[in-house]
Amino acid sequence: MRMMNTSTAEMMDQKEWLSWLIRVRAVIITFLLGLQLTIQQVVQLQDLQAVQVPMDFFLAVMVFWYLLDLIFLILLKVNADHNLQSYLQIVTDTLMVSLVIYFTGGLDSYYFFLYPLTILLGSMILSRGWTYLIASLCFIQSGLLLELPYYRLIPFYGPSFPDLKSLQLRIAANLAAFLAVAYLGSLLAEILRRTGVELKDKAGKLEDLQALNKDIIESMRGGLITTDLQGSILLLNSAGAEILGCELGELQGRQIDSIFPTVNPGSRPDISIVREEITWDRHGGEEKHLGISVAALSRNQETVGYVYNFQDLTQLKQLEREVQLKDRMAAIGRMAAAIAHEIRNPLASIAGSVKLFSNMASLNPDEDRLIQIVLKESERLNGIITDFLLYSREKSYQYVTGNVAEVLSETLALIENHPRFLRGQHHIVTQYLAQNAAARFDPDRMRQVFWNLGDNALKAMPKGGMLTVTVRLSQQYGRLEILFQDSGVGLSPQRAEKIFEPFQSDFEGGTGLGLAIAYQIISAHNGSIRAEPENQGCTMCIELPLVGMAPDREISAAAIHG
Repeated sequence: MRMMNTSTAEMMDQKEWLSWLIRVRAVIITFLLGLQLTIQQVVQLQDLQAVQVPMDFFLAVMVFWYLLDLIFLILLKVNADHNLQSYLQIVTDTLMVSLVIYFTGGLDSYYFFLYPLTILLGSMILSRGWTYLIASLCFIQSGLLLELPYYRLIPFYGPSFPDLKSLQLRIAANLAAFLAVAYLGSLLAEILRRTGVELKDKAGKLEDLQALNKDIIESMRGGLITTDLQGSILLLNSAGAEILGCELGELQGRQIDSIFPTVNPGSRPDISIVREEITWDRHGGEEKHLGISVAALSRNQETVGYVYNFQDLTQLKQLEREVQLKDRMAAIGRMAAAIAHEIRNPLASIAGSVKLFSNMASLNPDEDRLIQIVLKESERLNGIITDFLLYSREKSYQYVTGNVAEVLSETLALIENHPRFLRGQHHIVTQYLAQNAAARFDPDRMRQVFWNLGDNALKAMPKGGMLTVTVRLSQQYGRLEILFQDSGVGLSPQRAEKIFEPFQSDFEGGTGLGLAIAYQIISAHNGSIRAEPENQGCTMCIELPLVGMAPDREISAAAIHG
């Protein structure tokens, strides 16, 4: 592959040289034509003695040379053999130069410099050996131009014949000059080629190094921003753009303190701080927790800017809150179990004694009403203690692999017969967008979760409203998402963080254990449950791991009940 690339590069270089030679030839031909026409005009106006150039022949040579240059350009465009073109163009140029010199006076021509120029151009595109051959060809042609007219073999257009000694001296001088030009030209061309190869090699290594640096920066999982000493943003990698939700074009040139004001508050950052955690909010969007570290960007042991490395800690913070919640719930559960066992027996004795006393004594209406209140409250406290024990007791699970939507559909049918469900005022909308997605779950426990969520939604909509239940695939790969979205009284973000803790109910008569039990059950299924506050109402989101596809069963993908 490397040899192929080198060969292709050499072909491209030779093509570029040939294209350059075609343009130079056109300039030289135009220059010669203009110069000769100017000389002829000056000679005629000033009545000077000069070489009598046959302009018809000279113009014919110029036009033919133009035509050859056009042919060479066409051959170059059709990608003919570049090596053959190189030899053909230089050899043809030597012949055309000889014709120009012959028709402009031979030995007395003004254009004898075209021979060394042709040799020099040949050294640029030909090898050293071929350059010497071109020099020899020019020497032979120049010798013939000098000797053939001298011996009257061809017409002579110069003003006078030189003597033999001068002629021989001129021929010898041409030989030395042509060989010297060939040597110097080929040497210079070789140095240029070698320098060009070295430059290309270094440029290639530089490009590889730049590509490697770019790949390293773009492969980082964390965000990276570089700035100059004044805090102007220079670079932002892809991971950083994804975390911040904006592209480099939006941030380039802006001050870093407009992005991270607490890290760089209008002055140079304090690089002695190893790491700092901040809360970042872009234009009132989703709030994120970022961990940021700053380091100096050095070049030749001199600080030229700063590097800001940051990571999205939002999910980590959420996991920390979940761990803390589990710890609190475990502690509360242990305390609840101990309290429940201590209270339940005395409470049962009190309730039994009061009931027995009510049957034995003759009570007036007020006393009977108080007795009934005591009995009712005793039953309520007994219910709370039962929920306590249910929450704190070690649960057993009977897992099956099946379609969660089936259990959900059955539970929603029961919720429609709930005492709080008001016909004509409460409506349940179901959207099963992942009907055949299978999960591993305990059907009875999952029914309890769905019942508790539905019961909570009805409590949040005492005067009626809409409960939208959606089953779909989560954006997180391999997870099933179940949403209970009500249009009730809503939930504040502060309450949403503690809603799954025991005793956090805001509803009258609630124990605050329903959602805590739901959280416990979902956690046992290796899933997650969270509350998402909205402008109106609240969304409870359950995520369960998928295990495959459940058998097909007819479930309405979208339905409205109530």
